[in-house]
Amino acid sequence: MLAAMPPTPPPTPEPGERRIRDRGDACPGALRLHSADDGRLARLRLPGGCLTSRQVEILADAAETLGDGRLSITSRGNAELRGLADDCGAELAALLDEAGLLPSPTHERVRNIVASPASGLDGLGAADVQLWARELDTHLRSAPWAAALSGRFLFVLDDGRGDVAGLGGDVTLVAVGGGEAELHVGGRAVRLASSDAPSAALAVAGGFLDAARKAGTGAWRVRELPEGYAVDMAESGVTAQPVAAPELPQGPPPSPGVLGPGALSVLAPLGRLTAAQLRALLPAEEVRLTPWRGVVVAGAGADRLPALDAAGLITRPDSPWAGVTACTGRPGCAKSLADVRADAAPGDPEHPGHRGHPEHQEHPEHPEHARRPGRPGPAEPRPAAPLLPVHFSGCERRCGHPHGAWTDVLATAGGDYLVDGVPTPRTALPEAVTAARTTR
Repeated sequence: MLAAMPPTPPPTPEPGERRIRDRGDACPGALRLHSADDGRLARLRLPGGCLTSRQVEILADAAETLGDGRLSITSRGNAELRGLADDCGAELAALLDEAGLLPSPTHERVRNIVASPASGLDGLGAADVQLWARELDTHLRSAPWAAALSGRFLFVLDDGRGDVAGLGGDVTLVAVGGGEAELHVGGRAVRLASSDAPSAALAVAGGFLDAARKAGTGAWRVRELPEGYAVDMAESGVTAQPVAAPELPQGPPPSPGVLGPGALSVLAPLGRLTAAQLRALLPAEEVRLTPWRGVVVAGAGADRLPALDAAGLITRPDSPWAGVTACTGRPGCAKSLADVRADAAPGDPEHPGHRGHPEHQEHPEHPEHARRPGRPGPAEPRPAAPLLPVHFSGCERRCGHPHGAWTDVLATAGGDYLVDGVPTPRTALPEAVTAARTTR
């Protein structure tokens, strides 16, 4: 079950240089585990980020019994288990298969489908694209040739609200109302019937593979195709009306709190959920992991917010943890120059590394247990000015950084940081990051 990981890929070529890939990508999967300093890592593709209650329970059990007790949420709304033992591959695969989380061993790494996480729950959007996600996933797993897609190839399905359309998909579907959708690929777009959207998305993914073979560069993503080798929609079998294809906007993610009459949105501190926090999400009709390292809980109302807050989840938009993410950092990653997860934690600027991080607190399940007197509780959020997302990176690879505009906090070999390129002492991080996040 365990496959040895290839060497680290070569660096990105200089502008204008033709990218040549002479091997398949090394993305980890549920069966292909990656070796890190803190043990093996498994990445589970979850189309639309969706999990049943039973699957949430099983992942919580797997995190406790096989991993480090936590589940990481990726920038594509997928899930990662870390700290796995070298010999646990077969046991993990059997567990995931029994839970319905491994429906295709041959295609499990290519099921990268991001969908508007609140679609169908809050009355917004032009269509319930979670239904598209399920249909596209079925088509994807039924096409033998689709296993040749890179583990980085991404389908994005936006219900028209614009929350995920700008996340850099290779193939993007946008619901536009009136029973129609737009399909975007490689800077071009066509309009077609909503009922045809999932099958058309798969067809142009096949067109990408054809273009990549003709180019001979081993491209993993549509944007890597060299000039003259664009995806041909007509040759892919998609005959639809061409429309203007401006740059897709990136709208705001759902704010922590109530989403419509029967759903909640919460964020995971630094993108990681303990097993106890996973179980605190239940009961639920469905749990959806989001690209913003959060969770949408379907079938839950405002009365659940206090318990989720007490479990250490971010339930208010004014939380100092909202919009803060970090790579694995030390000690889990050998390439990292700092314990960025500790340094990213909001709190006392005079004590970096001990600023309220859930993993360094006396009460680790609650990242804001030291709430100031009079501070609003989870059910009474205080309006706050929107801030840029901020991402702390342990090295120049900047793994897991947000898409679009974000504040870049990069560790340096000397023990300090660069905040959007400006050298910043570690002790001055809180002020520098706050200033950078409020700059527009």
